[in-house]
Amino acid sequence: MFERFTPDARQVVVLAQEEARALRHGHVGTEHLLLALLRLDTPTATVLRRHGLEHDAVAEAVTAHLGGGDLDAEALRTLGIDLDAVRDAAEATFGPGALDAPGRGRQRDDSGHVPFTSRARKVLELSLRETLAMRSKRITDGHLVLGLLREGQGLAAKVLHDRGVDLPALRAELRLLLDS
Repeated sequence: MFERFTPDARQVVVLAQEEARALRHGHVGTEHLLLALLRLDTPTATVLRRHGLEHDAVAEAVTAHLGGGDLDAEALRTLGIDLDAVRDAAEATFGPGALDAPGRGRQRDDSGHVPFTSRARKVLELSLRETLAMRSKRITDGHLVLGLLREGQGLAAKVLHDRGVDLPALRAELRLLLDS
């Protein structure tokens, strides 16, 4: 399936991994795909921004739901503890991921790959279905957003709903963009 991805769609997958690592999440979920889409400079990302979605605000919403590096680090910083310095020292001594507890969803394979959740994998599958339904040959970042909207159950969908995004209007605008 990945051979059908355009360079922008492939970049979303790479950036989603980066987003998960930056937030110190042990998985790539629908929320990380959304954050990755918002880091692009594409017509699809422009449509998302027109619907009130900005990377930093979405990242804050994701962190509020799942936790992540900055909130815990800020709390410790008020006590004079630099969490990044502690993590860096531990990883320098014991290796990457030394502080990641087994069984807490932070496991990675030796390549640094962060596994995709079943919902995120479903988004990728649904993006292929959207591509085929539109009789397109390649999966674009726009098709990934359509797959995200069609999946409709992950944290990305909750963030979209909580931010008051008009999902039918967003879908219609994306389809128009992809048809042009």
